[in-house]
Amino acid sequence: MWQCLLIEDDQDNARYLSNGLTELGHMVTVSPDGVSGLENAMKDKWDIIILDRILPNHVDGLSILSTLRALNKKTPVLVLSALSAVDDRVDGLRAGGDDYLVKPFSFSELVARLDALIRRTRPELETKELRIADLVVNVATQKVQRAGTPISLQPQEFRLLVYLMLNPHRIITRTMLLETIWGYSFDPQSNVIDVQVSRLRRKIDGGSAVPLIHTIRGTGYILSDTHGPGQAGSCNP
Repeated sequence: MWQCLLIEDDQDNARYLSNGLTELGHMVTVSPDGVSGLENAMKDKWDIIILDRILPNHVDGLSILSTLRALNKKTPVLVLSALSAVDDRVDGLRAGGDDYLVKPFSFSELVARLDALIRRTRPELETKELRIADLVVNVATQKVQRAGTPISLQPQEFRLLVYLMLNPHRIITRTMLLETIWGYSFDPQSNVIDVQVSRLRRKIDGGSAVPLIHTIRGTGYILSDTHGPGQAGSCNP
């Protein structure tokens, strides 16, 4: 599972790519222009950035690339562009792109190129299993077990659990979950996050003497086998 930043101004293409990658179990955040794209790209949480070369708001893809590399940001970047001439591809790679894919392209080729970049630049992401206490998640097969007992999760629940397990013992705010798991299509005042976390908690912690998913009142959640319910600020409804 990857945390992907997609910088793409074409709404239809962004929706197509975001939906396709999400269905594969990845987490996708979309930036629709160069300004927000550069702002998001500066964050260090991304495993991969998919970058359209031609963007609105006076900040194009090559400018984003040049800025990232000048600041020694090493996040792998796949450049997407309708500009297919050899010089255009060379410019994209010289600006700091790790790969360059010409539009139109097949989704399967995009995924294969992303997979190759991840393997080459982020070998630690090849780890297939995540563990905390007696909870084991196999990212490749999407199988979940607690104390050896299989747990069946819906795709959204699985993405939520993996995100929590990638950030153990760390407070994850509702805003972080809304942005990473659900995107910006949901009203921030919606209770969708609380409902989904509650369902996930029942499946993961139900029947276990040691709860792992904890609510931090007024803030968000934490996945931990050491954060007890008696600690200040925590609540497990």
